[in-house]
Amino acid sequence: MTVFCLVELESGAVADASLRALTLARGLGPVAAVAFAPPADLPVAELAAYGVSDVYAVAADGYAPRAWAWAIANLVPGWPDAFPEGPAGRRPAVLAAGTDRGNEVLAHLGAIIGLPMAANCVAAAPAPGGGLELVRQRWAGLLLEDAVLDAPVALLTAATDAVAAVPADAPGPVMVHAVKSELSPADLMMRAEEAPAAAGGASLATARVVVGGGRGVGSADGFAPLEELASLLGGVVGVSRVVTSEGWRPHTQQVGQTGTKITPDLYLACGISGAIQHIAGCAGAKHIVAINTDASAPMMARADYAVIGDLHQVLPALIEALRAR
Repeated sequence: MTVFCLVELESGAVADASLRALTLARGLGPVAAVAFAPPADLPVAELAAYGVSDVYAVAADGYAPRAWAWAIANLVPGWPDAFPEGPAGRRPAVLAAGTDRGNEVLAHLGAIIGLPMAANCVAAAPAPGGGLELVRQRWAGLLLEDAVLDAPVALLTAATDAVAAVPADAPGPVMVHAVKSELSPADLMMRAEEAPAAAGGASLATARVVVGGGRGVGSADGFAPLEELASLLGGVVGVSRVVTSEGWRPHTQQVGQTGTKITPDLYLACGISGAIQHIAGCAGAKHIVAINTDASAPMMARADYAVIGDLHQVLPALIEALRAR
């Protein structure tokens, strides 16, 4: 049976978190991607490389979670009448990345079609007799739960920090289908317009580079060098919880158990001591570089590279070196 995967796009490419979701989806059956963009804007070659055989390009005006969910519901085989089962009890599935958008859209989808949704899965396989055997994160990844999702259509999101993005062994051709959804005004009551790249850049959950700042930055004004460094590296700024508590930066930039879990190629942690809740949010980073005057700070022990020094001296020197390059 077809496995539908919601694909989020970022700067004309598939977001890293969605590549991870596609990798998980391939183990369940033929994959069809659902993207909310014009057909001409789709990175078809990249989708093909990850095993996608069909792409449904849905017309959309900004991000509207309920409208997106209705569009996906209309693609699910048999809905709203009866859900068919495939060979050996195989059933349709809908996946998304475990990002804010992925979890929100699939929660709306579950409410629309009346089925449960399993979040933050790290593994999924067909269960004997139907359904899916799942392994999913609980308590911000501190525990792994074995579960069986027994539903006529499986709805699940892939943990953004635990499933590696792996291209398909033998990618094939891709068929692109243009889709136009009939929506009511109620479906568009909550809608977010897309911000220009220069205004917001990549999202924290999908950024390849994150420059983090903690109490050691000193003030809201102290984040100017971090913003400049993030711009030079093509990344975004993240912060620890104490920064948001002080009101220096918005909660949307918080990295941690009660913030966003990140999976960048590089996390540059500046003036962050490394509380366990923050470590839970950045543990998925491939490389961590920490800058702190306290050599015994927990973040220094978790870092691949630790710079013992004042970030107000280290960052200007690093920025100057990058500009010289």
